[in-house]
Amino acid sequence: MTAYFDNLETRDPQQRERDLFSTLPGFLVEAIEKAEGLRGWLGDCDPATIDNRTALAALPVLRKPELMQLQAANPPFGGLADPDALIGNHVFMSPGPVWEPQGFGADPWQSARSLYAAGFRSGDIIHNSFSYHMTPGAFILDEGARALGCLVFPAGIGNTEAQIQAAAALKPAAFTGTPDYLKVLLDKAAETDADLSSIKRAMVSGGALFPSLREEYKSRCVSVLQSYATADVGIIAYESADADGNPLPGMILNENMIVEIVRPGTGDPVAEGEVGEIVVTALNPAYPLIRFGTGDMTAVLEGLSPCGRTGTRIRGWMGRADQRTKVKGMFVDPKQVAAIVRRHDDVAKARLVVERDGDQDAMTLHVEPAPGTTPDAGALAASLADITKLKGKVTIAAQGSLPNDGKVISDERDYDA
Repeated sequence: MTAYFDNLETRDPQQRERDLFSTLPGFLVEAIEKAEGLRGWLGDCDPATIDNRTALAALPVLRKPELMQLQAANPPFGGLADPDALIGNHVFMSPGPVWEPQGFGADPWQSARSLYAAGFRSGDIIHNSFSYHMTPGAFILDEGARALGCLVFPAGIGNTEAQIQAAAALKPAAFTGTPDYLKVLLDKAAETDADLSSIKRAMVSGGALFPSLREEYKSRCVSVLQSYATADVGIIAYESADADGNPLPGMILNENMIVEIVRPGTGDPVAEGEVGEIVVTALNPAYPLIRFGTGDMTAVLEGLSPCGRTGTRIRGWMGRADQRTKVKGMFVDPKQVAAIVRRHDDVAKARLVVERDGDQDAMTLHVEPAPGTTPDAGALAASLADITKLKGKVTIAAQGSLPNDGKVISDERDYDA
């Protein structure tokens, strides 16, 4: 069994930098030729000159609001996709809505590398509980696992009892899904005397893997690593482990992409170690997003990983540059809270608070009544579920009691606990 997925992971860091920026100009020439929307977005830039980080930093950052505007004006992809990628392929819809095409070939989102680092190997049976419905989450890990030679059970979300029955029969070696759902399966299996002891490894994403939850999995003999991904570009960074399966500090940036950390609201790279927004240039010919602003915050971690991989490490997910917040693997946007308020004339103001309830995410909508009204908490809870596609509680607050701090969504989860 080899220690690394391929030789790209152990390149000299300076060689990796040279390789990326010697590839970028030619990549841009082809991308601009095939994707007219990208040509319009980047303007009159000369691709031949975009051969270093300073030149790249002069290009505009494409963030979700601009991406949605481009897609609305030129549906479905804003002219940013290679038309050849749309033949005989998949298209996905993420909240927004934002449309994403599947890339070319096997493992188009580059997840196989992260799965390999987590100990997944050819021949393993994988229980994949990410959602296969509309969004690409499940497909990102599914494609990578099958590219590794794994046999994938497409469990999707929900139907917990049926998932437990399937896992007990198939005896999967590994699990992919959100950080908290594996615990739901293991707890329910323990209640029903179902044997899920075959699951020894897991790759989780789509939410925070809290240290206490990781320790619980370890006590149950499951080694859990996490990856950081977006629906737009796939796996951006992933954890690695020592010989005993213990996670090593930080997350290693994936290959075949250029990652910058910029000051939120700008395109200006921050000093190494400073917290900023993750901006990705994906060398993906099917969907060539150049300087795509993820809205997620992180910082570069000094030094190389003890595992021997030489890619730059980041500290992991450190919150949002905007107020969009991921709850149970789904983003909740301030616009959705505004939509709830507009739907109910008896609500003057609302604030969504996201907390932890045990090892799971929980959210509560705090609302201030309009003068002389009494909002219906049940109707508000129904609107919350309808608009965000997530269940939450509703609390009616006193008029004028919500903080005047501009926050529509308040993430109050403790990421160090």
